[in-house]
Order: sequence, then structure tokens, then C-alpha cells
Amino acid sequence: MMRLSRLLVATCSLFLAGAGAGRADDVTSFTLDNGMQVVVIEDHRAPVVVHMVWYRVGSADEPPGKSGLAHFTEHLMFKGTDSFPEGAFSDLVEANGGSDNAFTSYDYTGYHQRVAADRLALMMEMEADRMTGLTLGEAEVLTERDVILEERNQRTENSPGALFTEQRNAVQYVNHPYGIPVIGWRAEMEGLTRADALEFYRRHYAPNNAILVVAGDVTPDDVRALADTYYGPIAPSDAVTPRARPQEPPQRAERRLTLADARVAQPYLVRSYLAPERDPGDQKTAAALVYLAELLGGEGATSLLGQKLMFEEPTALYTAAWYSGTSLDDTTFGMIVVPSPEVPLQEAEARMDAVIAEFMETGVDLALFESLKMQLRASNIYEKDSVAGLAQKYGQALAVGLTVEDVQAWPDVLQAVTPDDVMDAARMVFDRRASVTGWLVREETQ
Repeated sequence: MMRLSRLLVATCSLFLAGAGAGRADDVTSFTLDNGMQVVVIEDHRAPVVVHMVWYRVGSADEPPGKSGLAHFTEHLMFKGTDSFPEGAFSDLVEANGGSDNAFTSYDYTGYHQRVAADRLALMMEMEADRMTGLTLGEAEVLTERDVILEERNQRTENSPGALFTEQRNAVQYVNHPYGIPVIGWRAEMEGLTRADALEFYRRHYAPNNAILVVAGDVTPDDVRALADTYYGPIAPSDAVTPRARPQEPPQRAERRLTLADARVAQPYLVRSYLAPERDPGDQKTAAALVYLAELLGGEGATSLLGQKLMFEEPTALYTAAWYSGTSLDDTTFGMIVVPSPEVPLQEAEARMDAVIAEFMETGVDLALFESLKMQLRASNIYEKDSVAGLAQKYGQALAVGLTVEDVQAWPDVLQAVTPDDVMDAARMVFDRRASVTGWLVREETQ
């Protein structure tokens, strides 16, 4: 068995070494005359295409007092145009054997369809039409406002964990709109109007504020011809201006909060730190933070928190760490510990801090580090099997200001990270003055 295991490891290593020498993603990018950026990802294994339009606007770009407006506008985009009345858009996608959806984040709003490759022209026709042709009646706007309010009820108000996350974010960001929930504060959502939505739509929904990503059984020439036909005639908008957001001042004081809720089944704690995002041409620190998150909070016994708190001296049911640098502005690095039922949160937090202190003292485990490098390399190779995943990766990156070249360089940037880079990143990010520690506890009722 040991001999077989070594053979498998050797085979995997040879495969990854060979894969690393292969071609990069088969990606072509160009810009239409009206400023719309286009990315084409070729994959001819199946006659399927993913069509995505990303707008460089999210909830962090909303006017003050109008939280939830970006998400509200996303919902209203399905209300129809003169050419495709209410409900026709998704019905046509489904009638052509496809699926569609949309999403809103802090930094972008996206619309996507997955259809047979020979239906791409129809998707472009419909998406281009609602880029400028949205029609909204007062009654349907009010109805959809009730829909997003009910969505907040279901996903946030009825979930102690979601409320906890919302409160922690509000404390994490002193001034930046990342502290405002994407779905919005309920009191502000209740006041959103048709005029608010139309003003937001007309300002931000334009070809020079959009990215078209087409992935699948297509060629760049065909996509260019279709994009010129359907998106090309749309005039750019003078209302699109560089994004100017309130920025974070220096954070000088550690913050703590406790949320008590009778619905909490299992108390837990979260610590988050302000952390830098991936920047165009400068992704080294972000890459090091990816390793730091994996070293501290990767799956099971392979991480330090898992080793110390779940296996060596079992006091936790679950541990993890996270970092996602694909954002326009500073993001967060965080850790979570779910203690065993008999372990107080104070003790769990002390154990977590002890693990961090030990790591800062002893440094990176070189064997674990090399194993993580191999895993990340494999992950970057395997993700190319998902056409939708690749479209998502490029669209998300470009929507926050990264370039195609940055996306393609990212695997090499990850492989170039050294243990010293990780420790430098750890010393930078573990600044308690820029941290928030939250406890979610069960509220005792009489």
C-alpha cells in the first residue's frame, strides 16, 4: 500500500509539472467602440455557451440612504422591455433549453445565461435590449420592493448567523460602504422608489460600464461579430464616471461585539482583520494571505487551528480561516472557532490566540507549505474544466479593476510565494487595532 501511495504521489507530481508547462487559458479580449469590454473563453468540448454581462456597480456604489438599491435594480431588470415584456426574458431562455440568473455584490452586478451555443445571438439580443430599454410601472416596482423585503426577512432577519455577520461588517468598516449590507438596511429598503431605480439604472447601466464574458463553444471572431451587431449600436453614457467611494481612515482601536439570540443552537466566535485586496500588477501580498488562510484554517487536521483545537486537545467542533482578495477596496482576513458545547467562548478565543502566537513564533511548517502549493496548483488546473467557473473568474476580476493578464498570472504568483512572504503578510494583517472580534451566543430566556 505504501509503495502504491508513493507511486500515486509521483504520478500526480509529474502530471502537475507537465500541466504547468501547458497553455494558458484560451482567452481573447477586446473592446467595442462604445467602450464595452469583451472576454472570450474558448472551450469546444460541448456545444454549450455561458453568456455573462457584468456591470461595474454594486451596493458599495449606492447613494447615501439608499442601501439595497443595486440589488433592487437587479430584480427590476427582469420586469421587461417593450420588445420583451415582463416575464418574457426568463421564459425565452427556458424555452430555448437554457437557464438564467443574476447576482449583486458590493462591487458588481452580473446577469448570466447558459444555453446551447447556437442560441447565443438571442441571449445577446435580449441582454442588449434591457441594457437601455427597461420599462417600469409603479405597481410592479412596489410589488418587487415587497419581494426584496421578504428576501431580507428570510435570509437575514430569520438567521442569527446572518444578523451576526451583518453586525460584524458594520463594525469592521468605520467609513467604507462595505459595512452596509448588500441587501440593504430594512428602513432604507422600505423607502426605495421607482425614481430611485430608474436614476441608478440610467447612470450605471451602459456599455462603457459593462464587461461581456462569453465562454464555451465559440470563436472570438463569431463573438466579435455578434457583439458588434447587438451591443455595438448602444451609445456610451456620459453619466459613467470613475468610482469614488468613501475610504477607510486609519483604524486605531480593536472592536468587540456580542450578539445574543434565543435561536442560536451553537455559540461561536469570529475574528476578522482589515486586509489588502488584489491590485492590478501587484498581487503578491494577496497571494501570501491565501496561504496564510490555508495554513491556519484549511480543512481538518492539515491546518494549525484544526490540529490544535480539534485533534491534539479537542476543544472545538469546527475551525476555519478565510481570505478573498477579489474586491475593489480593502477586504478582510478572518477566522472562526465553534467550540465544543462545554467550552466557554472566552477559553476558545484564548486557544485561538495561542495558536496565532505560536505560529508567529515558530513560522511556517515547510512540509505543509509545499503540500499547499501542490494543492493550489492542482486546483488552478482543475478549475479549467468548468466553463461557468472560468467565466465567473474573469468577470469578477475585471469588474474590480484587475486585468486579463492579472487573472492569467495569478497561478504563477501563487507558486512564487515563499514562507517569508507568508510571515510578512501575517505580521501586516494581524494588527488588533484593525480587528473585530464577535461572539454569537444563545440568549437565555426565562
